[in-house]
Order: sequence, then structure tokens, then C-alpha cells
Amino acid sequence: QVRLVESGGGAVQAGGSLRLSCKASGFNFSINTLGWYRQAPGKQREWVATITSDGSGDYADSVNGRFTASRDNARRTMYLQMTSLKPEDTAVYYCHLPDFRTRDYWGQGTQVTVSS
Repeated sequence: QVRLVESGGGAVQAGGSLRLSCKASGFNFSINTLGWYRQAPGKQREWVATITSDGSGDYADSVNGRFTASRDNARRTMYLQMTSLKPEDTAVYYCHLPDFRTRDYWGQGTQVTVSS
């Protein structure tokens, strides 16, 4: 079955960097578009980035220029490199497989905490 497992979250100070990973299984990883979302306490889940099968990325305005999505198809892993982190980036970050066999799939999430 489809499985998405995030890792790499943690606590950093403002201006710092983190790299999140999403290890995938249960589907043809290399041909699927994947995404990153985040959810801060008391807020709705919001889209962060999308990466297509050919590695092209698209980003929310709030992270554009600071975050970079990438993928390693041989390792079946997607990454989110986050730089110049801000306190408002604090959230649980989720890996997302959209519209696969009529449904979306989500990972369990990884916590990112940015202190000022």
C-alpha cells in the first residue's frame, strides 16, 4: 500500500536551515507529482510546494526563494530544503501524493519549530 514517511524536522533558530525528507513506497514514485504542505497550530493546512516528475518545482509565495523541493527517484525520496527559516514557518510539515487512484495520500508529518 502507499506509504509516505517524513523525517528531518526539529527545532532551529530564525535564519537557520533544515532539510526534510519524505520516503515513499507502494506506487510508481518516479512518474508522480508530489507535494509538501504544512499546518501551524490553530490554522488550516496550507500548500508549500509541488514537485513534478521531471523535478520542476512550484512554491507558495511565503516560501519562494527560501525553500527548494527536490527528489531522488532512485531512493524514492522527496526533499524540502528550507533556508532562512522564520518563526512563522513553525508547523507540522506533511508529504502529499495527490489524486492517486481517486484519492490523496498523506504522511504522518514532521514538526518544525523556529524560534526567534
